[in-house]
Amino acid sequence: MSGNLDLIDLKIVETMGDNARIRLSELAEIVGLSIPSVSERLDKLQKKGIIQKFTTVVDERQLGFDIQAFVRVRIDSSKHYKSFMEHVLREEEIMECYSVTGDGSHILKVMTHNTASLEQFLSRIQSWPGILGTNTSFVLSEIKRNTRLSSEIVKKNLLDRQVLISFDEKKSRK
Repeated sequence: MSGNLDLIDLKIVETMGDNARIRLSELAEIVGLSIPSVSERLDKLQKKGIIQKFTTVVDERQLGFDIQAFVRVRIDSSKHYKSFMEHVLREEEIMECYSVTGDGSHILKVMTHNTASLEQFLSRIQSWPGILGTNTSFVLSEIKRNTRLSSEIVKKNLLDRQVLISFDEKKSRK
């Protein structure tokens, strides 16, 4: 992360996490800057890769995806990693993929219509080269899904890591 991140930038990130469709005029009012200044800061946050994209959170069940599951995958060796990743990127049912430690090498967040479509999906991935096995956990209910990073927790994290945040205290309190 670049050293030119201040508390106003953190507030912009936090506010956009709550509502990425917020009008620039509202965002400017919240952070105490002009619309052009906020627009410029948003541009910089995107160019730095801090804000990667703007997205919509949907209720998948209302769209007919009654099955949400986490699938832990075990691969026999790293020689199959490239092939595994190519398969993952092609599968529409895979919403997220994480490389993890512990039992298995990856966790997949999967969305399907019903148990029959999940069974077909699992059959497909278990046939991929190098797959030793899978372990599936069904999601019964969603307790929390957060797309927002609190500026306070980010600030604390950066201070704990002794990463310098350059800011003018008076400007940041506006």
